[in-house]
This record gives sequence, C-alpha cells and structure tokens, in this order.
Amino acid sequence: MNGQKKISIVSGCYNEEGNLQEFYDRVLAVLARFPHYRYEIIIADNCSTDGSRDILRRLAVSDKNFKVILNANNFGPVRSGYNAFLQASGDAVVLMSSDLQDPPELIADLIGKWEDGYQVVAAVKKWSQGNPRTFLTSRFYYWLLAKLSDSDQIVRNFTGFGLYDRKFMNALKLYKDPVPYFRGFVSEIGFRRAEVEFLQPMRKHGRSKHNFFTLYDIAMTGFVNHSKLPLRLATFSGFCLAGGSLLVALAYFIYKLLRWDTFSLGLAPLVIGMFFFSAVQLIFIGIIGEYIGAILTQVKNHPLAIEDERINF
Repeated sequence: MNGQKKISIVSGCYNEEGNLQEFYDRVLAVLARFPHYRYEIIIADNCSTDGSRDILRRLAVSDKNFKVILNANNFGPVRSGYNAFLQASGDAVVLMSSDLQDPPELIADLIGKWEDGYQVVAAVKKWSQGNPRTFLTSRFYYWLLAKLSDSDQIVRNFTGFGLYDRKFMNALKLYKDPVPYFRGFVSEIGFRRAEVEFLQPMRKHGRSKHNFFTLYDIAMTGFVNHSKLPLRLATFSGFCLAGGSLLVALAYFIYKLLRWDTFSLGLAPLVIGMFFFSAVQLIFIGIIGEYIGAILTQVKNHPLAIEDERINF
C-alpha cells in the first residue's frame, strides 16, 4: 500500500453548495478507474456564506482522504487556490475548479498523459458553452499575452486546469510570490508538457464569482509578471510622439513664414493636441502604477491565506 503512487485533486470553492456533492461523486468515479493509485482530494473554502462548509465537513467525515482547508476570510480565488495547491502531497497533482466547468471526467485523460511520461499536462479550452463573448475576449487576451510575454511558452486558452508531476511541484515551491500568476509559472518552469483539449460546459448551479474587476486584476497580473514590454512601449511612444510634435511644429513654422498674413493657428489643434497627450500620459502612468503596485505586493510578502481550520490533514 505504501508503495502505491498518490494522485492529489486540488480545488477551491466559494458558495458552491449546489456543485460540491456532484463534484465529489464525479471525481471519485474517475479515481475508481485507477485502483492502483492512492488519492487525496483537497478543497479550500474561501469563507463561504452558504451551506458549502457543512457539505465539506460531511464529506470529510465519510472520507478520510477528503481534506478541507477553511480560510479565515475571503482571500480571492488565486491566493486561496494556490495555497491549497502547495499542500498537495501526491506524486501527481490535478488542479481544477469545483464549479464543474472543469469536467472531472477529463482527469482520466490527464493521468493517461502523465503515465506516458509528461510532467505537465495542460487542459486547454477548445470552446465554451457559456458566454461566447467572454470566451472570445479571453482568447484574445491569451493571444496578446503570448505575443507580449518574455517567454515563448505561454499556453493559450489555459486557466490552470491540468496535472502536475511532483518534480514540477518541487520546482514551484522555490518561488515565493504572494500573488502568483500560476499560468505564467507553467510556461516559465518548463518540463515536458502535453496539452489536452476539452469543451467547457455551462455552469450547472450558481453564478460565477468572477466579475470584470477580478478578471482585470488577473489579466494585469499576467502582463506585469511576465512582460516588460508595456514599460518599453511607454518610452518608445514618448520618443515617437516627441519626434512627431517637433515635425508638426516645424511644419507650422514654415507655413507661417510662407503665408504670414493669411495663415492663423486655430484653437482646435491646440485643444485636441493637449487632450491627446494628456490621455497618453495618463495611460502610461497607469501602466507604471501597475508595476509599482506589483513591487509593493512583493515587498509586503503577505501569506497566501490565513487558515481557520484544517480537516483530515
């Protein structure tokens, strides 16, 4: 028994009382197809306000391999999920969401690729049955991030759902990032990687906890952590706009000399130019602010999450 390898399934939840039981049943059904592996299921609850914690406690009582982390507060899906991910002790660790939009049945395909020798198996969304505009926007973001990133290994349409070998997990623990961008770590750390495509189903119960601001925060974290191009673009744009302004000023000066009596500079070009340059300055001040904010977060070095209770650890 002790010689058996272990598969860890890690997920987080916040107000997922309608999905947790089905999530557990479907995961267990897949793991039953691999009796030669031991298993553990780790769920981090991000201070749910519905009946999620009661369901988690009940499942933990019936299954000692079902482990629960109860956070003292809502630390966000990124920090809470990453904290739980680092607690996994399996030879292979599957990271997924508990809202059933990451199909548990795909775990079998991920394990199959791992058995073929891949240390990282990324589950890539081929399409989503949810809001098509959201999916197309996310595809554009991943394309843009891949173009701007310092790494050429960014996985597109990848949210972190996948399987990770113990070698990858040991390498991941070398990083001390209080607000990690996990998808970037996957491309940065490396190891032999395979991709498995899947169709993302619609959410069955409840509503997504992500809104525009949380998605924007995750997106900007990806840009700031894995690309310096926006900062360089600010400098390059400054040189280009300064050169363009000099040429326009020179053209106005020559035209005024040639038509001294008839040519008069209107107010409109001055007003338009002032607002244009002000907008450019504000945009790049905001970009610089994002990088400074990232530095501040690193300097504070806060813990990923504060735990109130652990069950079955």
